[in-house]
Amino acid sequence: MAEQLLKAKQVVDHETLRRWRNVKGKHTVRRRKQKHRDWRERKPCFGEMVQMDGSHHDWFEGRGPKCVLMVMVDDATNRMYCQFFEEETTRASYDILEGWIRKYGKPVSLYVDRDSIYRCEGEPSVGEQLAGKQPQTQFGRAMEALGIKLILANSPQAKGRVERMNGTLQDRLVKEMRLAGINDIAGSNRFLAGKYLIGFNRKFGHEARHALDAHRKNTQRLQEVLSWEEERVVQGDWTVACQSKRYQLDKRHEALSLVRRRVVVRTLRNERVQLVYRGKRLKWRRLPAGRVRKKPKPVKKAKAAWKETRKKTEKKPSLNHPWRRDGVGAGRKYWNRIKAQGRATRLAVRDSGRPTLRSGLPTSRTANRKNPNNKNKQPRGHSLLSYRGDISKEF
Repeated sequence: MAEQLLKAKQVVDHETLRRWRNVKGKHTVRRRKQKHRDWRERKPCFGEMVQMDGSHHDWFEGRGPKCVLMVMVDDATNRMYCQFFEEETTRASYDILEGWIRKYGKPVSLYVDRDSIYRCEGEPSVGEQLAGKQPQTQFGRAMEALGIKLILANSPQAKGRVERMNGTLQDRLVKEMRLAGINDIAGSNRFLAGKYLIGFNRKFGHEARHALDAHRKNTQRLQEVLSWEEERVVQGDWTVACQSKRYQLDKRHEALSLVRRRVVVRTLRNERVQLVYRGKRLKWRRLPAGRVRKKPKPVKKAKAAWKETRKKTEKKPSLNHPWRRDGVGAGRKYWNRIKAQGRATRLAVRDSGRPTLRSGLPTSRTANRKNPNNKNKQPRGHSLLSYRGDISKEF
């Protein structure tokens, strides 16, 4: 309102306008509804819950490329582990989690946001519905295989510990890297793995209520678990197709009768591929990509070509052809015209109530009389019987 008055060359301060509107009772304050939240106490043991999030920020202050800092914070001790990546992807989540597991062990639960990396938005398949399972992302499948409970936060406040840690790092880490002259991702990761994380955890660490470490020892191959897996059906020629690639299974697996059975195509983070059937790795060899299928011709063009060929092959029968005798094969155009005359006759009967005579004589005077016992009754017979001409002359 103050800006509009200024355009009309009337200078009134916006605060003065607000007071005037309050006096008149026209000024209303819109307050957002606040959702009630319960304060959650820290977990008692180290490794009982670990929060993970990606922090997007100009970490190099324009000196280097854009990147994201993947941060993991223990809920009980505030112990932090982080690493720089180009983007927040499933691969980045795999790498940061593998670093935590190799350093401390497998946590009991992992607290993350509702990003598409961790939450699947698709509908469950028939098999998942029968098994009572919800669709999972690749990251969710890997967490289930590792025995780590994946918890999805409903709001940023729910995982406020890692959110506040992101703000602290955006203030302190940026200045430390500026003083150290670090301008790339590789150099920043070496800087973090050095003395920075040790000093940071010593300064901001928190003593847990219980001395018990809830981390579990890892006994699985992280390279195979933290991967991408897809189910495919073995074809009749013992090949498997996945992502425009074909794989030929070895003959030594003939005893397994793998045709029409489902195998798992596992893609590791180093781009290696494994074919697995019931936990057993199969031998295979790569096949060249198949030919690209040509698109079928449109239906309209095919129908037009069929009409052209039909016009070329169709011939008009001669006058003395046997099919022209007595109107047996008079032709489609002739019969269409006769049928049209019959339809016109029936319409005239329905509209006038006085049927026309085939002989051409005038209609009877009693045609218009109403017969209660014979309502809307029309004369039987076909209009074709009235024709007594030479059919051959029609063509």
